[in-house]
Parts: sequence; structure tokens; C-alpha cells
Amino acid sequence: MDAEQPLNLVPLPGSERPERAGFQAHGALPADTPVEATLVLRRRAPLPDDAFTSHLTTQELGERYGASPEDLQLVTSTLKRLGVTIDEENAAERRVRVSGPVAVLARVFGTDLAASRPADAAEDAPSYRQRSGGLSIPAELDGVVTAVLGLDDRPQARAQFRFTPAAAVSTSYTPPQLGKVYDFPAGTDGSGQTIAIIELGGGYVQSDLDAYFAGLGIPSPSVTAVGVDGASNVPGQDPNGADGEVMLDIEVAGALAPGAALLVYFAPNTDAGFLDAVNTAAHATPTPAVISISWGQSEDQWTAQARNAFDQALQDAAALGVTTTVAAGDDGSTDRVSDGKAHVDFPASSPHALACGGTRLEANTTTGAVQSETVWNNGAGNGATGGGVSAVFALPTWQKNVGVPSGPGGTDAGGAANGPGGRGVPDVSAVADPQTGYQVRVDGKDMVIGGTSAVAPLWAALIARLAQSAGSRFGLVQPKLYDSIRAGQVAAGFRDITSGNNGAYAAGSGWDACTGLGVPDGTQLKSVL
Repeated sequence: MDAEQPLNLVPLPGSERPERAGFQAHGALPADTPVEATLVLRRRAPLPDDAFTSHLTTQELGERYGASPEDLQLVTSTLKRLGVTIDEENAAERRVRVSGPVAVLARVFGTDLAASRPADAAEDAPSYRQRSGGLSIPAELDGVVTAVLGLDDRPQARAQFRFTPAAAVSTSYTPPQLGKVYDFPAGTDGSGQTIAIIELGGGYVQSDLDAYFAGLGIPSPSVTAVGVDGASNVPGQDPNGADGEVMLDIEVAGALAPGAALLVYFAPNTDAGFLDAVNTAAHATPTPAVISISWGQSEDQWTAQARNAFDQALQDAAALGVTTTVAAGDDGSTDRVSDGKAHVDFPASSPHALACGGTRLEANTTTGAVQSETVWNNGAGNGATGGGVSAVFALPTWQKNVGVPSGPGGTDAGGAANGPGGRGVPDVSAVADPQTGYQVRVDGKDMVIGGTSAVAPLWAALIARLAQSAGSRFGLVQPKLYDSIRAGQVAAGFRDITSGNNGAYAAGSGWDACTGLGVPDGTQLKSVL
């Protein structure tokens, strides 16, 4: 390819990059710097609503709603001609992984890539790539390629977990004790089910897991690490960092569903890595019953193309019968955005994710009897459950009668307004306050951790046990959970949380933007699902 030959490029809709506070550019990258990216292709046919009720096999999903062979061939041949290396192509997942020197990829996708570091980082700190503005694509791929992700590789998401000083811990619980509080169904342990856990950093040490489960009197569950996009299980010996998230997820899910197989997917903390991990997990064999995600970021800190691609990946998962549980955030109704307005976290705000909010729990650790359970809110800067109304996803039909407050209004995938109001977050809850948190072991240390990070794997374990009992996976569970209830009504299978607030929103009877439908009564949920 002649590097000076002009390219016929067209803008890629939705690729405009929002400003990222806290990062500073440090000049252009050397032209030969290696860069990897993920391209997402259009579906060969729209995914119908009935795909969420009559689950597809991975082969059926790929053949009917994956990328067409013609589109895949057009994309790969065009990019090869322009000097881009094709590393992986997957028609079923509609993904093409590419790589090449920064000079080539920046030219082909119409952008500039700069070296970037956190503004307060030392000069020897790891650097990232950053871009601003929108992307372009070769004109012949217009409408075929719907997203180009990973060129900007600054961290996309944060782990939704919280530590608190030991002196501030009021009480704490082992996961099995919480299984008693929330009445997980007897005679189930998740056997025959697979729980996929998404991690964007950190790692686990098997000896820590063995010691933890031995202390609980539970055989160590089957835990397998799966690398995505070059990432792997790398425990960093930092219990206050990403290792804390990884161990929390594994120990909560494994202790509450010890019979399930746990697959832990490690991916780079980029929009491309996050998406690729979810796609890889959803399309795996055997198909998991549930995917647990404890990472997220305010939905306005994502590009529209990334949100849309991720939501479509969650749609694929639901069509395959996979339920995806996602932490709703740990920073109250602001979601750590400093503009004074209410925000919700993504991917929890996707209508195809089961968004998991948080409570403060005071309960008898022996009997499971609950003295009080309220909205988790420890004050500004000290942690509170996320929740609110999406600015980008429309109000789902199954939420239309439960009293979701009016919000800024959702938009469809093309950016067209859907009218006032949007998808309400969260759907469900469980304890998340670190002052009444989870007893875990991280990097050889026993500690108590909270955050909605813990709620996602708790609900994942419950879904796995309910799937075991039902003999089938559930996929998108919200239509059944919300089944015909109206504002102020308590949904079957839930204990309502009616006290507290997360900032902009207050708890009340029925669904609310703090704890959703409430906390589970696992035995009752058997009859709902």
C-alpha cells in the first residue's frame, strides 16, 4: 500500500470520544508503535424479541444473526489491502481483531493517537493511548462496520467494590450466611451450571481459594482462568487493588454455588477488551447459565458505538439463555460524575443486564433473621448504591408500570430520541455496605469487602442454583421478575426495601431507583422463574 495514497474515508457514527478527566497527553506515539483493535460488524438480520424467550444455540445465533460471510470477507479484504493485519475473525460474534503499527491504523481509521498518562502519575508510570473526536472508516465499509474499539486504551471501567477500616465494620457475613438470609433454595448448589466472571485486571491464587473454602467447610469449586486479548490471571499481591475484586467475585459465587464451574475471563481494561470478554464468555461451550460483571463506568463516559456494541453482546447472551448480572455502582446517584446531576452506570444500565444495587444489612448470622435492611448510603465520598434513570436506553416494556421516574430520555441505537424517561436502575439488590460486608480472603489476608461488586456474583450464584432447580437457563429474567406489577406493588420472590436514599432517589414501596425490586427470597423465586 502506498502510504501517501489518499484514502476515501467516511465518519463512523457514534465514535466521538467524550472528554476523559484526569488524563494528560504527552505527544505523538512513534509511528511503529504496535496497536490492536476490535471491529464490530452489523448483524445479517435484526435479532427479534422472541429470541429472548425461545433460546438459540450458538450455531443458530451465528447463522441467523451473526455477520454475513460477505460482510466478513469485505471487511477483511479491505483492511488487508490497506496494510492492516487480521488477527482473528469471528462471524458468530461479529468481531474482527486487527493490529498494525500506529501509523497505519491511525490513517485507516482517521484519527490521531497520543501517548497518555494520568495527570497525577509519575513520569515512569505506565502510559496509554488516547484519542479525541470521532473515527472514520474506509467508505466501502460504511454501514458494515458499526464500531472500532480499543484504539484508545485508557482504562474504560472501574471495579465496583469498597473497603472500610476494620474499626468501622458493624458486622460481617460469610457468603453461606447470606445464603440463609436470602433463603437460597435448599437442595441446590449450582451443579451442572457454569458461572462466567468477567475481570479487567488482577488475579487469584489457588492456595488462597483453597484456604478460604476450607475455612467455610466447603470443597473448593472448579475455577478456571481464561485469557482474552492477551490478558491473563496475574495476581499483583495488592489486596486493595484489582485482586480484591477478583477474589471477592470468585469467593462469593463459589461459596454460594459450590457445585457450579467458575470460568474467570481476564481481559484488558479497555472498551474492546471488556466487549471481547463478554462475547467470548457468552459464546463458550458449554453455554454459561450466568455472566457476572462487577466493573462499570458512568454511561456518559462511553462512546455511543461502544455502548451499542456492548448492549448487542448482552442481547446475544440473553438469546443464548445467559443471564448477565451487573453491579450498579458504588457512588450513589451521581456515579462519581462531578456535574451535580444524576447518572447511572453502564453496563448496568443496559436493559439486557440484571442491574444489582446495594443495601445495608443487620441480621443474625446464625439464624439468618433480619433486624433491618436499608438502602446503602454512607454519605458523600464514602459509598452508596448506584441507581437512577438511563439517559441513553429507553424504558423497557417490562418497567413501564412500576413508577420509574422521568429522566433525560433514552435514545435508540441510531441516536433518535425515544421520548421522556429511560431504563430504571437497578433491578434487584442485596447487601453491599462494607460496614456490613462480606468476609473474604485476598492475597493471604482475611478482610471485609463491600460494594455492588459483591451483589453481582451473589445474584449470579442464585441464578445458577435456580437454573439447576428448573433444569434450564433463563436468559433475560426481567420480564418474569417484573411480571405485571405496578408502582408500589411488591414483586413475588422479593423482600421490599423501603428506607433510605442514594442521593437523588429515595426508597419506597415496590420498585425504586435505589434497590430496584428489593432483595431476594430465593425459595419464592423458584416459583417465579
